[in-house]
Amino acid sequence: MPGPVFFIQARIGLGGKEFKLLKFRSMRVKPMTKEGSFDAGDQSRVTPFGKLLRKTKLDELPQLINVLKGDMSLVGPRPEVKKWTQVYPEKWVIVHRVKPGITDNASIKFRNEEEILAQSNNPEQTYRDEILPKKLELYIDYVNNQSLTGDLKIIFATIKTVITR
Repeated sequence: MPGPVFFIQARIGLGGKEFKLLKFRSMRVKPMTKEGSFDAGDQSRVTPFGKLLRKTKLDELPQLINVLKGDMSLVGPRPEVKKWTQVYPEKWVIVHRVKPGITDNASIKFRNEEEILAQSNNPEQTYRDEILPKKLELYIDYVNNQSLTGDLKIIFATIKTVITR
């Protein structure tokens, strides 16, 4: 498929600092959009190969480069785009005390987030008012209870979730 191999998007990480998150591109390039844009719940541009990448979470593999660069950890709250970190900012201050991660409990719980948003009449409102507050609760719980044992449990739960779906 034409276009770049990587999807690069600005995300907010440790200390509220911006970094470039890497993923394998799973969607057709949409002309005339700003870098890394994505319409919540819109799966119309996802390619057949992209569906496979997303289902297996292999699209996240390039984030190991982000881990090696020090922008991310294997486990931690998922980094978000700036737009969503401006919603509930008092909670994001807590979340941004730790490095973001490739996986966390919210990633497991909301494994079907795209499906939820695709079924919504107003995906942005559904994300802002229903999904994001629940994710933030899980993120803050992680920040307050972070441990090696907890991280290992999350890694194994992530592997189990990917394999069984």
